[in-house]
Amino acid sequence: MKTGTQGFSGDRLNLARRARGLTAKALAETVGVSAQSISQYEKDTHKPQHEVFRRICSVLNMPTDYFLRQPVEREVVPIYWRSRATSTKGARDRVEVRLDWLKDITEYLGGFFDFPLLSIPEVDVPDDFRQITQGDIETAALSLRRHWGLGVGPLPDLVQEMENNGILISRTFMGAEKQDALSQFAPEYPNPFVILGTDRASAVRQRFDAAHELAHLLLHRNVPEKCWRTPLDYKQLEEQAHKFASSFLLPEEGFASELWAPTLDSFLALKERWGASIAAMIMRCDALNITHEGMTRRLFINMSKRGWRNNEPLDNSMVKEKPRLLRRSIEMLLSERVKSVAQIVSELALNPHDIEELCELDAGTLSGASLDAKASPTFKSDFAPNVVQFPGRNQP
Repeated sequence: MKTGTQGFSGDRLNLARRARGLTAKALAETVGVSAQSISQYEKDTHKPQHEVFRRICSVLNMPTDYFLRQPVEREVVPIYWRSRATSTKGARDRVEVRLDWLKDITEYLGGFFDFPLLSIPEVDVPDDFRQITQGDIETAALSLRRHWGLGVGPLPDLVQEMENNGILISRTFMGAEKQDALSQFAPEYPNPFVILGTDRASAVRQRFDAAHELAHLLLHRNVPEKCWRTPLDYKQLEEQAHKFASSFLLPEEGFASELWAPTLDSFLALKERWGASIAAMIMRCDALNITHEGMTRRLFINMSKRGWRNNEPLDNSMVKEKPRLLRRSIEMLLSERVKSVAQIVSELALNPHDIEELCELDAGTLSGASLDAKASPTFKSDFAPNVVQFPGRNQP
């Protein structure tokens, strides 16, 4: 009598299939089984035979160990999506699983390192997000700048500031043109998560996305989940995050003092210094009443005439900010010989290419020839390596 692969996790199959953007029918056709069989595997009512299991691993490009571990039970909490309303369920599924993998990686690295403590201020905004005003948002943005000691000038590297203050950031290919980023406060983790898209966003667009997600973490932590699924509420939450990002990146005192005139040429001159798009600066001038409605409209019309609406000047030359914390964690494990490449890949039980992407590692760091394990010493059973701390602003 044939028996299926013992220990196979249907939940893990579901996660891996969604991560690769495949429907059950598409996976079934590629593997050579029925869609009903895939459904039975995912529900754990049947286990795949060994040859089918091998094909599943090959098609989904996942190590066998991934499917032989039970998934971690995690509390379901809201995900703050940037442009969720315009993205497909398949694209969201793909990124949601990557968030789950990011948590696996964070838990693993947390066994060796202390990450910076979360340091964001309590802001005085109404409990009902519908009552938050533009004034509340301006005050919150300045409060965060004061808390992080940033003054009112341009921010050299927003992603680094967020990491220094306990926000774990990763980047991944989103797979949807208008799906840019997400963030989440997960109660079982001391650090919130932010994932930024790498698809086609310019440096200034990615930076705005990071500030947008920062708004959700600061202003919307206690918003009920049902509001994120209600179109009108979701639209208002997104608009508030847009306004916060604009206020935080372009504070009135600093930005307005450097703007000699609200013209396209003056915005272009300030773009690289302030790390904000020309379109964002136009909208900021409108919010600060530096321009009026008619001027704002003419500025956008002139942008279109110059061909700047889809691709602004400097978009292709400004360098995107990159997360460093997870990358440095993996590099330290390797450089200090705490773990080998083979050990990290095996213990995480993820595709090395996925780990490289989520941790901002150079391609080949874990997936190249170095994956072949070489002779190396191992720790004695009664020895534990020292925990390494990454100091943040709020740590000595």
